[in-house]
Amino acid sequence: MSTIDFEATLFEINSWTILRLPEDASSQLPSRGMTMVEGKLNGVPFKALLEPDGRYAPGKKPSHWFQPGQKLLEDASATVGDTVHVALEPTKEWIEPEVPEDLQRALATSAKAEALWNEISPLARWDWIRWIRAVKTSETRQKHIDVALDKLNKGMRRPCCFNRNLCSEPAVSHNWVLLEPKQAAE
Repeated sequence: MSTIDFEATLFEINSWTILRLPEDASSQLPSRGMTMVEGKLNGVPFKALLEPDGRYAPGKKPSHWFQPGQKLLEDASATVGDTVHVALEPTKEWIEPEVPEDLQRALATSAKAEALWNEISPLARWDWIRWIRAVKTSETRQKHIDVALDKLNKGMRRPCCFNRNLCSEPAVSHNWVLLEPKQAAE
């Protein structure tokens, strides 16, 4: 696949710096769901998971977004409100997700679940983590962790019935759709 080149403005949503791909750039990706990419932001190399924005409204095409890390932003001399140049390509080499502490503790209680967790692909681990975090309350999150542990103990490698085309980060979404960004005051 060829490099996807575009410019985008960095926005802030609930204190997260967000880069949303333009619809035409996103449409060149191989999936409407989460996609691993490597590329450059203002010439600085990065590798990131692009999350779907969950938009399926008339006249709007779904797109992708990611949260550039603070080091990447500093190295790229970029901040909220800046327009940045991005060049990226999809990759099949998935980075390992950061496993939340509550899930780590649950996995440590079951050698069988933990062994399967360590055996599954990074993509499958991303699926589990996204499914666990995609809830509004701590009680529901705990239920998801309990169900994940049970399913892993039964040999299930991925969560069932999880739509990978929706935005699953509750800090920046509502009803599975990325919140509208607010550009920094100039």
